[in-house]
Amino acid sequence: MTAAEKQDLWQLVEEVTALIRERYQPDGFNIGFNVLPAGGQTIFHTHVHIIPRYAGDVEDPRGGVRGVIPGKQRYEGGAHV
Repeated sequence: MTAAEKQDLWQLVEEVTALIRERYQPDGFNIGFNVLPAGGQTIFHTHVHIIPRYAGDVEDPRGGVRGVIPGKQRYEGGAHV
């Protein structure tokens, strides 16, 4: 993506999260990209995951999407625990 496309994409993320906040009142979001095969990318194109989150939707939300990496989800004060 060009720098301008990246800027436009982030503006779109802000617009979409505002719309989701208005309609569904989530307590937070996970926002992410899959980049290259090791990062989960299966088709070479750009897209962004915008995942609304709600208090209590998982037992322990700390670490967010790092839960896909065993032993990396719990992250407190700059150190994995």
